[in-house]
Amino acid sequence: MTRPIIVRTIAEMRQHVRAWKASGERVALVPTMGALHEGHLSLIRLARSHADRVIASIFVNPKQFAPHEDFDAYPRGEAADVEKLASADCDLLFAPAGPEMYAPGFSTLISVSGVSEPLEGAARPQFFGGVATVVAKLFIQSQADVAVFGEKDYQQLQVVRRMARDLDIPIEIVGGPTARAEDGLALSSRNAYLSAEERAAATALPTAMRTAAAAVASGGRIDDAEAAAVAALTAAGFRQVDYVEVREAGDLSRLGPGPIDGAEGRILVAAWLGKTRLIDNMAIG
Repeated sequence: MTRPIIVRTIAEMRQHVRAWKASGERVALVPTMGALHEGHLSLIRLARSHADRVIASIFVNPKQFAPHEDFDAYPRGEAADVEKLASADCDLLFAPAGPEMYAPGFSTLISVSGVSEPLEGAARPQFFGGVATVVAKLFIQSQADVAVFGEKDYQQLQVVRRMARDLDIPIEIVGGPTARAEDGLALSSRNAYLSAEERAAATALPTAMRTAAAAVASGGRIDDAEAAAVAALTAAGFRQVDYVEVREAGDLSRLGPGPIDGAEGRILVAAWLGKTRLIDNMAIG
């Protein structure tokens, strides 16, 4: 097991990338905010299947957090993350400090309209501007050939795809399947915030989502399936449901209220369990 090279500057990362590409090697990037778990490592392994070299980035991006959100409390632990990256055969870790990513006077924000506006965009208006900006910077900084993102953050994946396409960034975007615990809960760094009781209750989220997706796939009304999922989450102890919505899988336009009628759908959910906000999604059918 070989530990990844750790670099802190864009110049260092580009030096390694230039050497790899000079040897004809293909380079993949997996952007993360650290607190790595098996879901992240599955993306590293998927990236390895698409490239000869794999870069992981760890940067807790302040621009995607609102003032009242958990930037300072977001879990961090680089030493443990490095060991996990070594186990997944990652070649290089790019772990910049804040000023390396956002120099004094930084004043650019990338806005991706349309696909970014509903769901997470409505609940967290600052979020996707921060995501699109930091991801565009990572694409340009790394000059990677391919980037891998998890489908757990499905709307983020669609925003990144749209941003790269619209800005003509020459990079292939690959989506990796959501990694789940044995009881179905999507793996997430924020699961660490859940108490033991909350963790047990959290399984209601994937269960409600699967039930709603099956109902819609079998011809049921979308609005009925969404309402039933909200009721199930509330009964399980979720204190607030931000959204349960069936959307078109590509542009995330609204579907319903009636049957899905052959459209390619995706059900997306965000709900609060105690102080922890969980998000998940699933394909219809």
